[in-house]
Amino acid sequence: MDPEFVTLDRWWRAANYLSVGQIYLMGNPLLHEPLREEHVKPRLLGHWGTTPGLNFVYAHLNRAIMERDQPMIFITGPGHGGPGVVAASYLEGTYTETYPNVGLDERGLERLFTQFSFPGGIPSHAAPETPGSIHEGGELGYALSHAYGAAFDNPDLVVAAVVGDGEAETGPLATSWHGTKFVDPRRDGAVLPILHLNGYKIANPTVLARIPEEELVSLLRGYGHTPYVVAGSDPAQMHADFAGALGDALDEIADIQGEARASSEPTPRRPWPMIVLRSPKGWTGPQEVDGLKVEGYWRSHQVPFANARTDKAHRKVLEEWLRGYRPEELFDEAGAPAVDIAELHPEGDLRMSASPHTNGGVLLRDLRMPDFRDYAVEVDRPGTGSAEATRVLGGFLRDVMAQNLDTFRLFSPDENSSNRLQDVMEVTDRTWNAEIREYDDHLAPDGRIMEILSEHTCQGWLEGYLLTGRHGLFSCYEAFIHLVDSMFNQHAKWLESTRRISWRRPVASLNYLLTSHVWRQDHNGFSHQDPGFIDHVVNKKASVVRVYLPPDANTLLSVGDHCLRSRHYVNVIVAGKQPARQYLSMDDAIVHCTKGAGIWEWASNDAEGEPDVVMACAGDVPTMETLAAVQLLREELPSLRIRVVNVVDLMRLQPEREHSHGLSDADFDALFTRDKPVIFAYHGYPWLIHRLTYRRTNHENIHVRGYKEEGTTTTPFDMTVLNEIDRFHLAMDVIDRVPRLHATSGAARERLKDALIRHRQYVRSAGEDLPEIRDWEWTGR
Repeated sequence: MDPEFVTLDRWWRAANYLSVGQIYLMGNPLLHEPLREEHVKPRLLGHWGTTPGLNFVYAHLNRAIMERDQPMIFITGPGHGGPGVVAASYLEGTYTETYPNVGLDERGLERLFTQFSFPGGIPSHAAPETPGSIHEGGELGYALSHAYGAAFDNPDLVVAAVVGDGEAETGPLATSWHGTKFVDPRRDGAVLPILHLNGYKIANPTVLARIPEEELVSLLRGYGHTPYVVAGSDPAQMHADFAGALGDALDEIADIQGEARASSEPTPRRPWPMIVLRSPKGWTGPQEVDGLKVEGYWRSHQVPFANARTDKAHRKVLEEWLRGYRPEELFDEAGAPAVDIAELHPEGDLRMSASPHTNGGVLLRDLRMPDFRDYAVEVDRPGTGSAEATRVLGGFLRDVMAQNLDTFRLFSPDENSSNRLQDVMEVTDRTWNAEIREYDDHLAPDGRIMEILSEHTCQGWLEGYLLTGRHGLFSCYEAFIHLVDSMFNQHAKWLESTRRISWRRPVASLNYLLTSHVWRQDHNGFSHQDPGFIDHVVNKKASVVRVYLPPDANTLLSVGDHCLRSRHYVNVIVAGKQPARQYLSMDDAIVHCTKGAGIWEWASNDAEGEPDVVMACAGDVPTMETLAAVQLLREELPSLRIRVVNVVDLMRLQPEREHSHGLSDADFDALFTRDKPVIFAYHGYPWLIHRLTYRRTNHENIHVRGYKEEGTTTTPFDMTVLNEIDRFHLAMDVIDRVPRLHATSGAARERLKDALIRHRQYVRSAGEDLPEIRDWEWTGR
């Protein structure tokens, strides 16, 4: 072996030894005696197959960092390679600095091994507990999108992203190769993809490993890359080949960035380098076990053989495997890594396991924020006027962007302008580094509006951007945010896990703005009507999730300002983009949003006694229909005492013992009473309100109307009628629920039914809603 790579190979062997030890051992970490049953874990968990390749790459990246003084971070696409990244951070000293009980000695090694995939220990993935990780093992398919998110606005950073060949078969990963068209070499960092082809998934070959190399290279060139292929299994040759390819790739990155940064004008887009690494699955592991192929085959994917504790033959294979790394050469008598191995890493923050970019809260700075009150919509009288709430928010976001041009971005799957946020383009463009034609609208390499028709990619970019210490907002059509359900899951789990990890610093919240919502999909119809993302979100821990349903523009501004300033949450804001009535002045909106739920006294007439009924609402369209129903009831039944309660913060409905935003039982009862009927008009699926309130005193009197999977291409009001959340059904529900009205309100109820018939006939002949519906305003009667 070339002397240049001798120590690097020793580091690689040490990392592989530590990785196998984590999967199998709980005692005798340096093999000072023959392996016995009690030295092997009773439950063998973890993944070996991808790990030696990851260790190989990590070793070479460290060498390049030291040679070039180049800041890098390492994203482990094959997240099951947890043993490798833990081993690397241990050899770099970061693990012991972070967890002093895992020392650089034999006792520390025993602790390192035992804790892995063990009760009370650490997960088998590149988890939040792992120093240097921003990408968890459950996130298969998002490595490259996270990498690009980390690289945006980080001009000095190189993000090395290892893409597993199983991961490469996922839809999100296949799209994320297009990040080459969105990264700006003048002001962004670089992503170095390393496609690791080891041939197999859990039990099947992988597609990209089984196609001709010419076809593979053509595919990657088509994505905008120059591939450097390194293939083989002989360590000496592989070290030399990979070092050469890595050096060429980093030189090419420096050249692309240097050319772009030396020019005052955008330069033509050039292909970015990447590396294809072909190595055997389970490289350096047992060739065969029990006469069956292991190395270079799917059997090495997880635990290559599972009976090492109780089967002497398997235990012998394990001992021979471990001794094959010659641990006596890699660790001293005390158990510390040999000096040359211990020193083969960059210093301080240049260690990938210690990079501040992988603990983004360390780098996070508050946004410079304009005063959201300056964007207020004038409200002369509640329930009058007209404004597009998200357009108003767009003016606020424009100035947030203008004041934070290196730390704030908007993300949207081709919907930024459709969602009425186009005012942001007064200060920035859409990011675009592919061909731009003279008639194109607001495209530029240095734009800050990230639009690609892939919800997965937008989500991944935003997550990578947030986790490395920046801020952002993701706007999306409500029905299609479901595409990122699993990505939201993983990010929420990451946030929850890192709350319990003292050295992890809080990052900026992930903010969703869901618009083009279920009640205003006039031309798209049933396929675009689904408010269920809220239900999905509230499954997560109360410490992480928040859901807001502002009823008008001023409440949206107040909520938006609050969410952009918040830390370490997932905030879901649902707001309409169509012209709608406005209810609260800015001062009133601030008070109402601060409370999260409150009585609208101006719409209520129960000030002098208990209400006969509480009419509650959450969401812009349900709020309008509730107020219209109240107005009808006042006209028909003037003696009826009605209390109107509007809910902005959905989490207020939970008890305070369940959620930090939850109302106490006394406060809840003060709003909703202990024994009066509550007619609740809700934006989404009705059962969620029952789920949030089932422990409340008056739960059996809460009657919820919301979306019940009735939809089509129809008028806005007809959508509410189809789902029986319209003003007429709400008013009839009140008559049916208030006992004293049963015998006296038959005629009023009939008039409400007649109104529904008139609506149906009109809308199916005229194609639009009745004028009195379209032009409705709150009169105060």
